[in-house]
Amino acid sequence: MIKEEESKDLREFVFKIVIIGDAAVGKTSLINQFAENSFSEDYKPTLGANIVRKDVNLNNTKVRLIMWDLAGQEKYRVVRSMYFQGCEGALLVYDVTRYHTLENINNKWLRDYKKHVKKMGAFILIGNKTDLKNQVAVPTEKGEELAKKIKASHFIETSAKLGENIEMAFSLLVNQILSNNGVII
Repeated sequence: MIKEEESKDLREFVFKIVIIGDAAVGKTSLINQFAENSFSEDYKPTLGANIVRKDVNLNNTKVRLIMWDLAGQEKYRVVRSMYFQGCEGALLVYDVTRYHTLENINNKWLRDYKKHVKKMGAFILIGNKTDLKNQVAVPTEKGEELAKKIKASHFIETSAKLGENIEMAFSLLVNQILSNNGVII
């Protein structure tokens, strides 16, 4: 749902986005790094969904992001569909150390997103955990190929642990959502 409030030259928007992908790909870590500049080594699976809010400013545009971190476990599939309602965009996240998490982006996560989001929003593909250099199982080229195949607006590799490319990933998504809604920054 796009909301715009005009006051002088300042523009304000509210966007709901979902962060989706298999369990343990780093969705919660990406959000925590983006919203709080924090990272925890202690893995605790998300139960259902976790909602986090963050305000970002781009030039004279204030954007409030309502980020829905959706549980990746299969047992939550039934309830997941209702979490997509009103969504403007998505981060599709896979783990660069586990090849099947990349395959599941197209086979499962993007399919769910397209099925449940009425208005096709923006989505970008993220390969996370690049800090685990000795364990990489998905070459960058494979991520780039999938991004082209699924028509993602962008592809980016990140490390939630090190904070690499996190701001960039969210900025790319916000800019694409704004562009899709005819807003030029």
